[in-house]
Amino acid sequence: MLDIADELNRWCAEGRDFAVATVVGVTGSAPRRPGAALAVDAAGEAVGSVSGGCVEGAVYELCQEALESGTARCERFGYSDEDAFAVGLTCGGVIDILVTPLRAGTAARAVAESALAAAASGGPGEATALARVVKGPSGMLGAALHVGPDGRVEGTLGGHPALDATAAGETRALLDAGRTATIEIGEEGSRCGRPVELLVESSVPPPRMLVFGAIDFAAALARAGKFLGYRVTVCDARPVFATPGRFPEADEIVVDWPHRYLESQSQSPSAGLDGRTVVCVLTHDTKFDVPLLERALRMPLAYVGAMGSRRTHLDRLARLREAGLTEGELSVLRSPIGLDLGARTPEETALSIAAEIVATRHGGTGVPLTGAHTPIHHEPSPGPSPGDPVTTGGV
Repeated sequence: MLDIADELNRWCAEGRDFAVATVVGVTGSAPRRPGAALAVDAAGEAVGSVSGGCVEGAVYELCQEALESGTARCERFGYSDEDAFAVGLTCGGVIDILVTPLRAGTAARAVAESALAAAASGGPGEATALARVVKGPSGMLGAALHVGPDGRVEGTLGGHPALDATAAGETRALLDAGRTATIEIGEEGSRCGRPVELLVESSVPPPRMLVFGAIDFAAALARAGKFLGYRVTVCDARPVFATPGRFPEADEIVVDWPHRYLESQSQSPSAGLDGRTVVCVLTHDTKFDVPLLERALRMPLAYVGAMGSRRTHLDRLARLREAGLTEGELSVLRSPIGLDLGARTPEETALSIAAEIVATRHGGTGVPLTGAHTPIHHEPSPGPSPGDPVTTGGV
């Protein structure tokens, strides 16, 4: 539900009644992951998606029914020969959907409003999480807890008091990791007793993309980064090139030596550099590249890539070894940057780089899906693994 927080926060401000259908479980191949949501208001307007089109019509009707009845329900949609082209997932997967009515003036609505407002603000420090019952004792389905950015807990799951305390602790742990996942707790807050299954949705500020080198390729990459949901910074030591007019898509333009800026950001708790941050070095200049990479490759980042020819790459590696970097640290570097798409233009090159970032994030191989036997949808990992092998090419 928090993935469509902007729209739903607006609906709340306008006083609309609505119901939300949320993916709470996935088995096999399915286009959307847990947390994906479709919402329908009392007038029939819809936002979001739970399946990329496979079961949207049926889920839309479930939302209308839940809004009318005021009762939460859970439904399963899956593939079968009989319903493959009626109501089902023709891709072969199975998804579980929680449908929750959120009428103005109800306790469930108050908890949702608080979570949606925090998620919609999206600013630094505005990490928030929403935990909802997806399986459990009668009457608890859809009950919610909100863990706010300040750690404050709102709402109740309606069972044993210890259940709320344990659920809040588990939710905080997932929020700290920036993860959305299902968890199981005993109905009295322990690991024993009848299980209560919760979906915990985490909403954290957008990850950062740091693009070093104010060149035309950087402008195209800034657009691609924004499209992927990153907060994009373009940094260059040359003020004549690092201007807002040249990079209208970037969230911020910084005039500074790249290594100095990266170091200042790494020392600032509010800067938002973390294991989701990607660094793209496009400067093509040893005096900028080497000091910058010397620092970036020693930081726990999601992705570090550097543009240049294979000859430039070998020279850069030699200089970084002289600077004291280990082979393990150097193995993190994606250089030449990007996947082998045969890219020529700045836009094509940005696509190549963006593709490698996505592949690194999800453990993809970068090979064509046609004729391959690799999974289409990869299971999300608990956190980014910068050292995972990814096919690289020359840009």
